Amino acid sequence: MPIIINLDVMLAKRKMKSKELAEHIGITTANLSILKSGKAKAIRFSTLEAICKVLECQPSDILEYQP
Repeated sequence: MPIIINLDVMLAKRKMKSKELAEHIGITTANLSILKSGKAKAIRFSTLEAICKVLECQPSDILEYQP
């Protein structure tokens, strides 16, 4: 898939665990894991917004396109 998810990189930079982020944004750790692994088919803008707010980053810090 040409869209790369760099969520684990941002979590490491912010020294935050996946469980912590999941609690802050209101999704299950299982759904966050699916997103982190790149197996998700879609992401809601509201979820992306919540992730960016908690991690204090831009969507481009999380999502990357590689042809």
